[in-house]
Amino acid sequence: MAANLLVEGGIIVAATLAIWKGSDWLESSSEQLSTYYGLPQVVQGAIVVAVGSSFPELATVVVAAIGGSMPLGVGAIVGSAIFNILVIPAVAGIATEDDIESNRTLVYKEAQFYMLAVSVLLITFAMAVIYYPGGPSLTGDVTRPLALLPLGLYGLYIFIQYQDTADHQTTDDGGDIAVGRQWLLLLAGLGVILVAVESLVHSVGVIGRAAGIQEFLLGVTILAAATSLPDTLVSLRAAKDDRGVTSLANVLGSNTFDLLVAIPLGVLIAGTWTVDFAMAVPMFAILTGATILLFTALRTDLLLSTVESYALLGAYLAFVGWVVVESLGLVTGVLPA
Repeated sequence: MAANLLVEGGIIVAATLAIWKGSDWLESSSEQLSTYYGLPQVVQGAIVVAVGSSFPELATVVVAAIGGSMPLGVGAIVGSAIFNILVIPAVAGIATEDDIESNRTLVYKEAQFYMLAVSVLLITFAMAVIYYPGGPSLTGDVTRPLALLPLGLYGLYIFIQYQDTADHQTTDDGGDIAVGRQWLLLLAGLGVILVAVESLVHSVGVIGRAAGIQEFLLGVTILAAATSLPDTLVSLRAAKDDRGVTSLANVLGSNTFDLLVAIPLGVLIAGTWTVDFAMAVPMFAILTGATILLFTALRTDLLLSTVESYALLGAYLAFVGWVVVESLGLVTGVLPA
């Protein structure tokens, strides 16, 4: 057993290094392609990089849906969303010397649209409980027609980003960029990230189960952090390159993609998924609170300071502590025993 765990630990280290390299390819190629096609920084972060770096979460949900473990996949998505909102901006703010710059487009469009995404997904769960109840408790079946609601909202998100791109004026024609090579580099980065994260998630799962960690705790904390690694690396690199808007937009765009596309896609594959509304509401309340905290930090002078970064990190540590305490049964709450 000890030897197997040591092997899994080696796989985690190797996968982490591979993800770092794949994220480097993804970030550099997306920057070049965004310049070539004249995309503004917000669109680059919220669409191009965000969708690419969200592939691990998407793969987790797809694999979970195929394997009949949708709760684990959804738990990883929600935990990853909380991790992205609190930890990634915090790490980027602490690792850089200067404050991370934001702008009004990021605060008033990206952050608020993300809040709308959280609301629509929660409404979808509520409709499942109302129209497709699963029993005497607050459970309901999210069906394929219901899953189309959040997918439709993401279509609106893409349309809004397209409108911003159409109005954007760029002074760089990108004439010296080898666009074909950059597309190959982008695809290679996505492939490396996908394969490496699948190995990372598997190894983390093996070690977690061997240590007796409960499935829900594993999804919301360890698995969520593992699948969020590409987002962390991409955002951190963008922040160090003084592209704070891209760094923050990647966080919000990734979460929007995860909630509106990854979870519904898992439902479309599985056919149906039974949601426990009594557990979903507190988790989404925490996610909403985390988003409000980030929104407030970004709005103050349109900067994310080092002090605010530590506050975000402290909030995430408090969340993890709450999950661990409830999972161990030390207090009575909403998490499964």
